Amino acid sequence: MTLKLRADVSTADTEYGTVLLDGSTGRYWQLNATASLALRTLLEGGTAEEAARRLTTGYDVEESRARADVEKLLAGLLAAKVAEA
Repeated sequence: MTLKLRADVSTADTEYGTVLLDGSTGRYWQLNATASLALRTLLEGGTAEEAARRLTTGYDVEESRARADVEKLLAGLLAAKVAEA
C-alpha cells in the first residue's frame, strides 16, 4: 500500500516532530518524533512492518508495540481523511 497525504494537507517539521494541517478544514495534528518517523516511512512507500522496524532500530520499543502504534497512526490518518492509500 502506498500512502499519500491529500493535496490540501501540508506538513511542517518542528523541534518535536511534524505538524499536519488540513487546508480544507483548518484542523491540524501534531505528531511526535516516532509518529513522524513512521509517517515518513509510509509516505516513502514503506510498509507498516518497515515503519515498525525503523522504530525499533531508533527507539527502545518492542516490535509488537511499534507495529500496533504504526497501525493506529495509519488508521487515524485514513479515518481523518488526511491521507489516502
